[in-house]
Amino acid sequence: MSKKSDKLKSEFDEKLRDSHTTSPQEERDIQDEYGRDEREKLDVDIEYAKTIPVIEEQVHVDKEIRETGQVRISKDVHREDVSLDLPIIHEEAEIERVEINQYVDTPPPPVRYEGDKMIIPVLKEVLVVEKRILVVEELHITKHRTEEHDSQQIELRREEIRVERRRANPNDPGHR
Repeated sequence: MSKKSDKLKSEFDEKLRDSHTTSPQEERDIQDEYGRDEREKLDVDIEYAKTIPVIEEQVHVDKEIRETGQVRISKDVHREDVSLDLPIIHEEAEIERVEINQYVDTPPPPVRYEGDKMIIPVLKEVLVVEKRILVVEELHITKHRTEEHDSQQIELRREEIRVERRRANPNDPGHR
């Protein structure tokens, strides 16, 4: 402990001792079982203090900044060529004409599907004694899906970070 803190501690203890007085509770405890004051028996004279000193301790803290090391950060960019296989999709429609030449009594038949094939009836009105609907032909449309691959060179970049720590030299005059 420093001399300054020893001096403050001794002043604090001294003032604390000087300010010690008896409380009303302590007064009651001094009396014996017969109600007599123990002070009479011991012939002790207790004085009541008129002032109570108030003591406060204070602390002062200082901080200082010290360099304990250094950090160096660097970044490298790496380039890499990557080959990609990209699918390119396109569709083609194949149209096949199928002759039917059938008369129908009902309203024109609707467009229908058979698997991937869409069938569209082509109609023609034919003049006869009575008017009938003749399905002349159907269009059968089938979609074919083909896939081609196209290779392309693409440059991708990647960054890499390096961190180097260096300790400060304690013998360095700038070091605190």
